[in-house]
Amino acid sequence: MSVRVFSTSVKSLGEFDVIVAGAGSAGICAAIAAARGGARTLLLERHPFLGGTSTAVLDTFYGFYTPGARSLKVVGGIGDDVVARLREYRACLERPNTYGAGTGITYNSEYLKVIWEEMVQHTGCTVLLNAWVQQADVAQDRITGLIVATRQGLKSAEARIFVDTTGDADLCFFAGAPYELAGEHDPAQMLTTTFKVANVNTELRQSIDKEEFHRRMAEAARSGRFNLPRREGSDHITPIPGMYATNMTRVQSFGNSNGETRNATDPTLLTCAEIEGRRQALEYMRFLRECIPGYEDADVAAFGTQIGVRETRRIYGEYRMTREDVLSAKQFDDQIGLCGAPIEDHHEGEDTHWQYLPDGAAVGIPFRALLAKRVENLLVAGRCFSASHDAHASVRSMAQCMAMGEAAGTAAAMAIHERKELRSIDISALRDSLLSLGAILQVQR
Repeated sequence: MSVRVFSTSVKSLGEFDVIVAGAGSAGICAAIAAARGGARTLLLERHPFLGGTSTAVLDTFYGFYTPGARSLKVVGGIGDDVVARLREYRACLERPNTYGAGTGITYNSEYLKVIWEEMVQHTGCTVLLNAWVQQADVAQDRITGLIVATRQGLKSAEARIFVDTTGDADLCFFAGAPYELAGEHDPAQMLTTTFKVANVNTELRQSIDKEEFHRRMAEAARSGRFNLPRREGSDHITPIPGMYATNMTRVQSFGNSNGETRNATDPTLLTCAEIEGRRQALEYMRFLRECIPGYEDADVAAFGTQIGVRETRRIYGEYRMTREDVLSAKQFDDQIGLCGAPIEDHHEGEDTHWQYLPDGAAVGIPFRALLAKRVENLLVAGRCFSASHDAHASVRSMAQCMAMGEAAGTAAAMAIHERKELRSIDISALRDSLLSLGAILQVQR
């Protein structure tokens, strides 16, 4: 592996035990866990706020519960702390998923931004917002430091262990860790621009059910009066009276140029997608006003800060989760979390494919799926973990990202404290530590 040496003109942010790149649900939980474990931790985030997809795109945590006849809780730990804080602010509610994917926890994302910040700062973790990872310094299959872009120019930061929670496996990309680019083998999941709508008459909106809502959407598209790529999009209540949130638009996420696969890591494709997503959002808003009761006097209150990206790069780890693992609810000796969510494939076309696990079952998430190949001191958590396209479409929910992040941060702190390599830590001790912190590692019926 090649060695890249930083310029001496680049100023240092300091030396740390652990650097976490990306502050979404996975990254924040990784940073909290590492800092709680006594590791000097730096958390880097490209947005001017914490939360990633949880605050920039969506307003609902999925994956805490299994779908089916009984709603079984499968994620705890730091995730429980986050939800408890939201409840203190009266900033969340529980509701059934539109498609039967289990109970969701819908929240006010503006409160969540502050809650994430308070939780991270309470641990003593160092946070740097508006910071983009630009380069990794690699020597003898180990990352020794990063180059980070800031408004004062490039900065460097050094650490013993690194955690990639960028969602797009940016750190793996710069460090030369192997990955699969979504769209290379299976079509990448489509992109979605979410938007919130104010002044909805909730009583009137609830006068029609999901089936009628979808029938009207399909009918409106077939009429030629509306350009609606997705015909079974959803809307839902929020903690704010009269405000609904949507998941409706469908934007192309991949293509080929000069024989190369392009997806949402490609800046040109992503630029076009952001613009197209907002255009579609206004078309769906026009449909809602004209065709759905309760929306007559409603209007767009906010677009998602960024378009919703479901998959870009997925790493090759020491274990790669598969479709068969998910649908058989496979259990692992080294599992550090659980997922009961169905395979949810937002493919190209009008609808979405759903495949469910056995009722009340959950697949284990093995620690090995967080260990990036070829780079000894790199962990991965969140939606760029090691999985096939189908397995990823189940296990990428935000509650699972929290569980993976907490496990990665706990493992990093253990390795620092015990002066061990990540692959040498005691998995039983890691699991015991997670259990003591409230994690759920087996389905509790």
